[in-house]
Amino acid sequence: MLAKAADLPADEVVVDLEDGTAVADKVAARANLQGARARGTLAVRINAVGTAWWEDDLAAAAGADVVVVPKVESVDHVRAVVERVPQGVGVEVQIETARGLVEVERIASLGPPLEALVFGPGDFAASLGVPVLTIGAGSSEYALARIAVAARAYGLQVVDGPYAVLDDDAGLRVSAERALALGYDGKWAIHPAQLQTLTSVFTPTAAELERAHGILAAADGVSRVRGEMVDAATKRLAEAVVARASAP
Repeated sequence: MLAKAADLPADEVVVDLEDGTAVADKVAARANLQGARARGTLAVRINAVGTAWWEDDLAAAAGADVVVVPKVESVDHVRAVVERVPQGVGVEVQIETARGLVEVERIASLGPPLEALVFGPGDFAASLGVPVLTIGAGSSEYALARIAVAARAYGLQVVDGPYAVLDDDAGLRVSAERALALGYDGKWAIHPAQLQTLTSVFTPTAAELERAHGILAAADGVSRVRGEMVDAATKRLAEAVVARASAP
């Protein structure tokens, strides 16, 4: 899996030491990190702060670009990681419990090296007692929106969690489009077959870019472009579309 992941056209590869690794395999999984590579960003998801494994996970992840911290419920959880990561290593935190959502604004305000908030739909649904059995089903738009607002308020990226039905491209697209509509930068994939769909959802189309450039070329103040009122706020929307297209 590590060898395959190294060549995938993903913006970020997350090597999972947490839920994706059985308890009996935790030590072996840490040892395997030395072989992890990525075309883009290499991230390692450690076990949650307070577990028996997180500190050893963090030490083993020292060579990664980013450390992903799951089940974050307080600023103290993030600080405990930040105090131990090498300089230059970024931190992403997962908001995946009711308590974490209540604390999300304070968590987002921590500052560097915190880079992104990631929604964890499976654990969040379990935390609320939502009667679903599929990770990514029944995701809360309230939670998605609140996490996005907190991230943007403090200059962070915001990423949606996975959709676990591997052969349901239509459901994956609906889930991704919902996240995009709320301002998310991207979404986790759990299988290479999901990458093409996610890339297509989060990349502006040629028509959208043409329209955005036309708006940016309009006269300052209020004007009319293709039958629609355009003003400074519209130009900021267009700038965001163009920026999304050029994002690494």
